[in-house]
Amino acid sequence: MQEIDAMKLDHAWTVRDSAAGGPTLSGQIPLDVHQLLLQAEQIPDPFYRDNEAAVQWVHERTWIAETEFEVAAEQLAALATLRLEFVDTHATVALNGVDLGTVANSFRRFEFEVSQVLRVGTNRLTLTLHNNAALGAERAARQPFPMPWADMNNDIPHMNLVRKAQCDAGWDWGICLLSTGVYKAPELIIHRDRTLSTVRVFQHHRTARVDLDVVVDTAGPATTEQTVELALGEGVTATVTLAPGQHQGTARLTVREPELWWPAGYGEQPLYRLTAELDGQHWQRAIGLRSLHWDLSPDDAGNRMCLVVNGVEIFAKGANWIPADAFPARHTPERYEQLLTSAVEANMNMIRVWGGGFYEHDGFYDLCERLGLLVWQDLMFACALYPSTPEFLQDVGPEIDWQVSRLQAWGCIALWCGDNEVIGAINWFEESRRQREKYLVNYDRLNRVLEQGVAQADPSRLFWPSSPCNGSMDYGDAWHDDSKGDMHFWDVWHEGHSFSAYTEIKPRFCSEFGYQSFPSLRLVRQFTEAEDRNVTSPVMEAHQKNDGGNARIVEMFTRYFRFPVGFDQFLYLSQVQQAIAMKTAIEYWRSLRPHCMGTLYWQLNDNWPVASWSSLDYEGGWKQLHYHARRFYQPVQLFWLQDKDGAGLQLVAVNDLAEAATLEGAWRRHALDGTLREESLLKETLAPGESRTLARVASTEAAAEFVTASASATMTTSGRQFECENTGYFDLWKALHLPAPEISAATGHSQDGPWVELRCERPAHFVTLEADAPGRWSDNSLTLLPGEPRRLYWQGGTLPVYRINHLQASYQ
Repeated sequence: MQEIDAMKLDHAWTVRDSAAGGPTLSGQIPLDVHQLLLQAEQIPDPFYRDNEAAVQWVHERTWIAETEFEVAAEQLAALATLRLEFVDTHATVALNGVDLGTVANSFRRFEFEVSQVLRVGTNRLTLTLHNNAALGAERAARQPFPMPWADMNNDIPHMNLVRKAQCDAGWDWGICLLSTGVYKAPELIIHRDRTLSTVRVFQHHRTARVDLDVVVDTAGPATTEQTVELALGEGVTATVTLAPGQHQGTARLTVREPELWWPAGYGEQPLYRLTAELDGQHWQRAIGLRSLHWDLSPDDAGNRMCLVVNGVEIFAKGANWIPADAFPARHTPERYEQLLTSAVEANMNMIRVWGGGFYEHDGFYDLCERLGLLVWQDLMFACALYPSTPEFLQDVGPEIDWQVSRLQAWGCIALWCGDNEVIGAINWFEESRRQREKYLVNYDRLNRVLEQGVAQADPSRLFWPSSPCNGSMDYGDAWHDDSKGDMHFWDVWHEGHSFSAYTEIKPRFCSEFGYQSFPSLRLVRQFTEAEDRNVTSPVMEAHQKNDGGNARIVEMFTRYFRFPVGFDQFLYLSQVQQAIAMKTAIEYWRSLRPHCMGTLYWQLNDNWPVASWSSLDYEGGWKQLHYHARRFYQPVQLFWLQDKDGAGLQLVAVNDLAEAATLEGAWRRHALDGTLREESLLKETLAPGESRTLARVASTEAAAEFVTASASATMTTSGRQFECENTGYFDLWKALHLPAPEISAATGHSQDGPWVELRCERPAHFVTLEADAPGRWSDNSLTLLPGEPRRLYWQGGTLPVYRINHLQASYQ
């Protein structure tokens, strides 16, 4: 992580309501006002039942945050700079009672020269945190024409005019807390001349070597000549000499026979530690060395959208990331580790940091670099219209320069994207539909500033104007154009189309699509009382932020399944349904490679306990979708796809890797009672990057049969092995007359941990172990066949109390 030597003002803070009579709260950085109030029992838990409404007063108050620190006499002989980051959002800054200024953008770094304000001994820093909702209203009143906001998501208006996480005011999956606080320690930097700001790295890959052009950016007076010492690992060093008046310099570091960094699944992630030192100030980062570009070349279908790393075409597999928690203080390294590790364990190689959240802390990107997760990085604009007034652009320009410069050195950053759905939002609001040309010009003015800011800070990477979009200078309908660019496909969830709609398009890169489910029963029990446990109860509806969301889930049941019996079966079947939706889309789109080269489903995680599109619930537990994702995102896998004429199923094998794979196994056609009706052996070699149909299987008894396939895949060069398996159905699940499977379970413990071994007399479908403890299983939501026991290991300590669920049980 970036570390600059400084006095970090992270401990012994107090927070109080500016109105008289309130208690004084004690805390440390990250300083999150809602979290402090909750810890002091001044507010109820907003996640519990319908308490959200009871905490809305918090954002309407002015909060005073203060800390004291000591300064020695010799420190006053030097220059002193106060550095602020992650201040949320509208705050007045004072030191020893002297007003230093006002900040009002949580995405910017602010620095104040404070040499003349400091004193020997005790100093007091005061941050007065103002009402961010009021700031939005004030700015709205000053706009030359209306700037529509995301009223379908935000519970508080005009957040599009405030540079903070847009989802803090609520979203169609998110609670409205409208947080305020300070989430990174302010720093007091004592220095003689310049301060070290950022270090950027531009990689040039040649045969058997990498040249790194390292650009050092500084701030401060620059009155003397100074030298920045650079080092990469052991023995690769250089210096940057800055002349008087010079704030930026460049040096070249060369690595011979480099170990290359690869996205997860494609190779290892060796890292090189780069350090910079300027007059006692230190910066360091562990970076991966890789070449990276996007192939957007024209082809017969339109234009490709394919990421190429180290000369290898990467099929991007992953999900969209929202802020890890509605309480910013809970954005801890441990939380990042839990969620991102789960992404990699599900065979993901890319995360899209969505534009309605915030630019994440350094630890997030450090972890992505270490895990091999590529990052599609949105700039923080989402689902609303934004101004292009001089005032707004003058605020956004430094934001983009700082954030892109801060993140640029990490090799995992794959793309800078201008916004999420902002160009499309012009069509959502009455004002902009009536005056489309005016709002289109407004959008273009802002987007050009973003593009220019990215180009100046990081010309080495692609700037993608918006997500979705068809490419530079193309403002077409990317929601429905599958010939080029990235696509957001929401016809199934928002428009109510059946899952087969996923197979009626051929996206080049689908960066958003999703289907909702309810949380697990264990999580629901934590935010409800027994009386609330009905999917249409007021409390369950309070934990469904998408209008009509619960009704959509239930209505889709009627298309595919027999109606579930009991509350716990509603929860279970919703997760089966969600997994099937994403499985249908992703397996088909993966089979289209190289036409389609990326799928990022909505969404990876939740920021509170809620019905949503996530595959990881609020505690990080794996929903059924996440277990299926680990299978359908496996680099080599078998898929059962519906024939276009509906006559049967195709067995398709896909190999995403840059080496051949040999498949050995079989596919089988079964009666629902388990009788084997047909079997065919498989022995195939898949070329690198190949997708191929291996078999077509028909059934004259669609409602009485299903098929399975399993094979071992061995990579010819590396020897890596993958176990491939899949199940296919000829008819809708509600048409299947499923006999009782009579599942039995045995438990035990081995060196791999506690386990449950499942057996059945007749096939069981979507068999799921549901635990009453945090953790996950080695596998779940699987097909269980007679004579083929499955042993599932518990990864979470002592074997918990668990329940066995399966499709037959959901309606019997």
